[in-house]
Amino acid sequence: MRVVAEHEGLAQAGALAFTAEDFRNHPNFRAILQASGRDLMSVFDLFPRVGRLVASHQKWTLSQAVYTLHLERDPTNPETGITTARLLKFMHEMGGASRNTAAAFIAELLTYKLLRDVDGGRARKKVRPLEPTEISEGAMLRWFMSQMGTLDRFDGKGRVQRVEADRTIFERAQPIATRLLLADQRWSEPPEAVAAFVWTECGGLLLDDLMSRPASLDPVDGKVWLEASLSELATHYMISNTHIRRI
Repeated sequence: MRVVAEHEGLAQAGALAFTAEDFRNHPNFRAILQASGRDLMSVFDLFPRVGRLVASHQKWTLSQAVYTLHLERDPTNPETGITTARLLKFMHEMGGASRNTAAAFIAELLTYKLLRDVDGGRARKKVRPLEPTEISEGAMLRWFMSQMGTLDRFDGKGRVQRVEADRTIFERAQPIATRLLLADQRWSEPPEAVAAFVWTECGGLLLDDLMSRPASLDPVDGKVWLEASLSELATHYMISNTHIRRI
């Protein structure tokens, strides 16, 4: 109920008056997509370790779920917040990852110091509450701001400035966005041409990179031509030439 109420409140505060068709028919639609891709690439350049860790659709989904649990934590209730068990429950209810995958992802976040124990967490025998580190928080906020910037390019409503002035907008909106996205099969199971990228390691980064390269995404004879050095892409994103070629 709280999520629904906050969703309605944020909508009343300034909903985007666009349908899917409105987006697609916007005269600057393709140029805005390219700008959005460049924004996401800049997030990777600022947070390369985080970017590589979540650069597949499944791990990105898990990262959003983890942060949602963090933002929905009630400090007075030890049964809320991030724990491995709660992430497993969340993903079981929403779909998108197996128990083993979710548990392994938590272990990765701890290994790379993107999650840490909440004060006193290690003293508890059965429950190990966790929280994001400053690096994780910075990366998630930067990602959110890039999305607000994309929407601003469509209608100029100044979301970036509003979130900069009031961070609680981000803290309320991120859990709502996560739950809406995970509940939408069209998003959680993308079309084959997109899935070929985003379901592979670092494929989402490559998709954004390739989309940003042409001077225009307007097709000529049904095609958009671009130039890219596979070896340079492999070096920049720290993946093998073989993986790049396979994608």
